[in-house]
Formats: sequence, structure tokens, C-alpha cells
Amino acid sequence: MTTHKTLPVLPLRDIVVFPDMVAPLFVGRDKSVKALDIGEESDNQIMLVAQRDASVEDPSEKDLYEIGTIAKVLQLLKLPDGTVKVLVEGQSRARLEKLNDHETYLDAEISPIDDAVEPDESIQVLMRAVADEFESYVKLNRKIQPDSIANVSKITEPDKLSDMVAAQLSIKLSSKQDLLEILDPKTRLEKVFSLMEGEKGMLQMERKIKNRVKRQMEKTQREYYLNEQMKAIQRELGDNGGNDRDELAELEEKLRDTPLSEEARTKAEAELKKLQQMSPMSAESTVVRNYLDWFVSLPWATRKEIYTDLDEA
Repeated sequence: MTTHKTLPVLPLRDIVVFPDMVAPLFVGRDKSVKALDIGEESDNQIMLVAQRDASVEDPSEKDLYEIGTIAKVLQLLKLPDGTVKVLVEGQSRARLEKLNDHETYLDAEISPIDDAVEPDESIQVLMRAVADEFESYVKLNRKIQPDSIANVSKITEPDKLSDMVAAQLSIKLSSKQDLLEILDPKTRLEKVFSLMEGEKGMLQMERKIKNRVKRQMEKTQREYYLNEQMKAIQRELGDNGGNDRDELAELEEKLRDTPLSEEARTKAEAELKKLQQMSPMSAESTVVRNYLDWFVSLPWATRKEIYTDLDEA
């Protein structure tokens, strides 16, 4: 038989609290602060329920999810600005049966949900798979503390394992609420495993993109540094750096204004880049410069009329 009890209600905007999860909350709404005060009279227990829409300032029953978490208030600190910082620990799932609005605070008739099951062989295999997948997930997600792996490996109850992992996942709040509402631990473990696989794929792709961008930035910075170093060396050697830079800028402008083919422009830009990194006094620099001068002097966009009169020929 389901046992009903009445507890003060704390609506949550941006977090879903699972059983056995310890979480800090910042509470600012007057009704929520009053609910915490009432909770002190109820063995420091309070009902945590996520809002369907975080923008609703004064939620009613239709604005709250049906499944929430009974939590124990571990610490409560009132800040000078009137905000309350509270540390809570989830205890068990519960169904919100009826919400009561007392003007100054909310409470509700709730029915606790016991989702503990005896792990059979198939659940034990699934638990090992989830624990292994979580270890791989943590190695990719730096937001999770590495010691979480050891904590997860010690859990022997399927309901606690699924909730522990679910609390750590970097997924949308609506997805976390979906997990909270899955009452069968085996189904919840399967869903958690599936979500971790999807998140791992996204994290691996994100890491590849970041590495590619980082390599490109390092290459650009290295080229800039080498160019600056070359200019400094040229100044130290007394090269006529100013005139050379002017000539290179003029040559670059000519190349830009010349209607080259795509293949020709790729070749010309590569040679110009090579020239910019050479010492102006080197023999190879002269060869490349003459080559580019010849390159821009060619009549790339000029067409001559061709006579094809055999008799005249």
C-alpha cells in the first residue's frame, strides 16, 4: 500500500536532483525560502520538483513535473542579500499527488517510490557495461572529477548506479528529468548507457575539431614568428629592408590585380610566400623575384585574333 506524506515543496529551475545526489542550491524566491523554514520542522526533509518552464516565477501544479525527489537539507546558510544557500542530499523518488498553495509557501501530498530491485545476472552484466562506459566517458569529459570512476565502481545496487551516473551526465535538463521518471532500474541503466554512447561521440568530435583548430593556430603563430624573426635578422645585417618590403608589397599587389587562372594563382602565391621568407641578398631570392616579375608580365587576359585563312597562308 502506498504511503502518503506531506512535505514542503521547493520548485527547481535549472537542476534535477537524483536520489543519493548531493547538490548545492541557491534559493531566492520568498515561497521557497519559507518552504525551507517549514522543512526544518519536518526532519529537514523537503520535496524537490523541477519546473517545466524555468521562466515561471510562481509555479502552480501544472508547471511542475509529477516525479521529483525527497531530499534532506544538510546545510542552510542565509546570505546578506536575502538569498539562501542550501546543501541537499536526494533520498528517494516520489510522486507529487496534490500541490497545496499556502500563499507564503508550497507543500504537497506525495507518495515515495521504492525502485530497489534484486540484481539478477542480466542486470549485473548491464551494470558492468555501464561502469566501463562511464570510465570511458569521464576520460573524455573533463568536467567530471576522475575520482567519480572509483565511486561508481563500488556501487552494487542497480538503482543507485543508474542514478549516480545520470547525475554526472552533461545532458539537457529535460533528458535528466526523463531519467528521473524511469522507475525501473534496468530500463534506466539501458537509457543511461545509450546516452553515454551518444555523448561520447559528440565529445570525440568536439575534441577533433579543437585539436584541428589548435594545430592551425599554432602553424599561423609559428609562421608569423618566423617572418618577424627574419625581418629582425635582415635589419641586423643592414639589409635594405624597407625598400624590399615595398617591392614585395608592390609585387603582391600586381599579383592580386592580375587575372590569373586558379592553378596559376596558387603557384604564384606559394612562390611569393617563399620569397617573403628569404633573405633579399640570396641568389635564390633573385631567381624567385625574376620568376614572379615574368609571371605578372604575361598577357593572362589578353587574347589575340587568330587568322585561319588557308589561302592567305
